[in-house]
Amino acid sequence: MSLPDVPRQTIVTLDLEGVLVPEIWIAVAERTGIDDLRRTTRDEPDYDVLMRGRLALLDQHGLTMPLIEEVIGGLAPLDGARAFLDELRRRTQVIILSDTFEQFAAPLMRQLGMPTILCHQLVVDGGRIADYRLRMPDQKRHAVEALRGLNYRVIAAGDSYNDAAMLGAADAGFWFHAPPAIAAQFPQFPATDHYDDLLDAITGSM
Repeated sequence: MSLPDVPRQTIVTLDLEGVLVPEIWIAVAERTGIDDLRRTTRDEPDYDVLMRGRLALLDQHGLTMPLIEEVIGGLAPLDGARAFLDELRRRTQVIILSDTFEQFAAPLMRQLGMPTILCHQLVVDGGRIADYRLRMPDQKRHAVEALRGLNYRVIAAGDSYNDAAMLGAADAGFWFHAPPAIAAQFPQFPATDHYDDLLDAITGSM
């Protein structure tokens, strides 16, 4: 069945860590002094490899969920992130698509005004982070494709390897705070490091 020939509404999908809030695992690394926890999706394209390594490090050093919750409790959105998000939400609908976990994201979502977020879940057993469960594989791309299937025009922004598929599936995609090496690898997506410029880019694509 063909879609109706009407102007499409716009919806924006944003990554979370590195775009709106600090990288949680880097904050844990800084708190604990475990440098190997500094690796993120900017460094490792294979998410399962990244997470299995993180879980092994947590077990090796006896790090528990309460400690990580304490670290997250001391974090705040990046400078300008809340104002950017508030202004963007005045103009259009916004969904955060993140490979973080519900348990990590909740305190930060409250500081951002409770935007909608689609993410994953941790398996916690007696304070130990035993495993993780993906909401679904490649969820960012699937979410964008589903929204486009609902006749939305989707504009996406992210900063890491795991955002490339989301940006590629969207009608328009932008790098924000992406390392130069990642932006250079995917030059089809314009890159910026300032919220005002990102807001202008998104608005110009609506």
